Amino acid sequence: MMMDGHIQELNDKHKQLEEQIEAEMANPDWDEVRVAALKKEKLRIKDEMERLRSSVH
Repeated sequence: MMMDGHIQELNDKHKQLEEQIEAEMANPDWDEVRVAALKKEKLRIKDEMERLRSSVH
């Protein structure tokens, strides 16, 4: 299904953002603004995935 492919792409991006957040926070001089922006994007993607999953079922 085309929708499943889109959800998978979003899931992959969600995982990449998590890795970016972890890498940024591992740096002693991590940027709070950058981490906040990454977390906001990660949450937006999660919400979109949930919306798509609920529309499929």
